[in-house]
Amino acid sequence: MDRSPATEPEGPLVVADDAEAPAYSEAPLAVTVGEEPDAAEPAAHPDWWHRDHPTFTAIAGFFSGLAFATVVPGLFMATIRFFADDSTAERTAEEAFPFVLLFLVIPIGMIVFPQSRRFGSYMIFGIVVALAVVVGVGTFVFWLMIKYAS
Repeated sequence: MDRSPATEPEGPLVVADDAEAPAYSEAPLAVTVGEEPDAAEPAAHPDWWHRDHPTFTAIAGFFSGLAFATVVPGLFMATIRFFADDSTAERTAEEAFPFVLLFLVIPIGMIVFPQSRRFGSYMIFGIVVALAVVVGVGTFVFWLMIKYAS
């Protein structure tokens, strides 16, 4: 950083600190204030988390898919149980469960549009992985229960 004051009286804000001042003292700052930069100039690059980081979209889509696969059916059952008693809730949940599949329109719709295609594909991958883990663990536990229950 150049420690000399700006040569142009009009320009962006330039702050120069006193390099020879001890760290514990409050050194005065030299400030030059000019006109705002031209609006036609491109803005400075935002920080790394605001840009499309190579792994951010994939990780966010995958974990969104994991959450989607667990939260949507859970909210469905919680809503039915809130509005109906237990016997009615069981019948209603069995009859209306195919409507939960309509929520798959969201990630499939994301794959259709090029702007969200990568996120949507990783979201579907997260949904598939979550369902595979649930089915796999459930099958393994069921097998253990049958084998060692006798």
